[in-house]
Amino acid sequence: MSVRKVAVIGAGTMGSGIAQVFAQSGIDVYLRDVKPEFVDRGLSAIDASLARLVKKEKLREAEAREARGRISSGTGLEGAADADFVVEAILEDLEAKRSLFRELDGALRPDAIFASNTSSISITKLAAATKRADRFIGMHFMNPVPVMELVEIIRGLQTSDETARATEELAKKLGKTPVEVNDAPGFISNRVLMPLLNEAMFACMEGVATPEAIDKVMKLGMNHPMGPLTLADFIGLDVCLSVLEVLHRGFGDPKYRPCPLLVKMVDAGYLGRKSGKGFYEYP
Repeated sequence: MSVRKVAVIGAGTMGSGIAQVFAQSGIDVYLRDVKPEFVDRGLSAIDASLARLVKKEKLREAEAREARGRISSGTGLEGAADADFVVEAILEDLEAKRSLFRELDGALRPDAIFASNTSSISITKLAAATKRADRFIGMHFMNPVPVMELVEIIRGLQTSDETARATEELAKKLGKTPVEVNDAPGFISNRVLMPLLNEAMFACMEGVATPEAIDKVMKLGMNHPMGPLTLADFIGLDVCLSVLEVLHRGFGDPKYRPCPLLVKMVDAGYLGRKSGKGFYEYP
């Protein structure tokens, strides 16, 4: 399958990063969000990211300009109508995603492939909201998208072999390494990662150690590049909570119960880096 144009739905941290890597790979991109200010913020993030790559001499200035020129944007779906491939990157909420995919199903070509960047929600459930379950797949990028190599490829119950092959080939074209996993809550990445972050939060809540000490132990003792609480702040505490709730509901196992401290922090609006405060403060 030849992918000439991709629509990325959602211009947040993940969506803007996904749009950037497609554009850098020579593919035209339509970046869509529901409000102009969300779109503008996403485009500004792409501009800043491309500028950093030029400054680090990982990208020539002409290449950055060409990549940026491949990105169009808007708040409607008209610009996505001729897309060969769609990547959804909106908030981690089942009903919001289902509603979007029902809308996309009627607005885009019937042969277009739909991919969700969900980090935990069932691909089979999302695909059932469309009339193209065989052309529906999970394509879970890692944050920050321009830097991280892995893409989890998640097949739903009805995902065709052709769709899986096309998605894996596309991931390789982006310079990523696709790894196929089955459709289960949290897939592999978050099924393994989130209990680790959650346990670090419990240790903090119970006064076992400060956030700084917990992170230092995991960095120096386990050779992690980033401590678990720093990583949780980077991901977004609201996202961590959403994923843990999916794991808890999906498996019915108390080991996935979200830490009460995490719930309280999200209720307070302490979401990590994006809000300026989480386990650490970000001026």
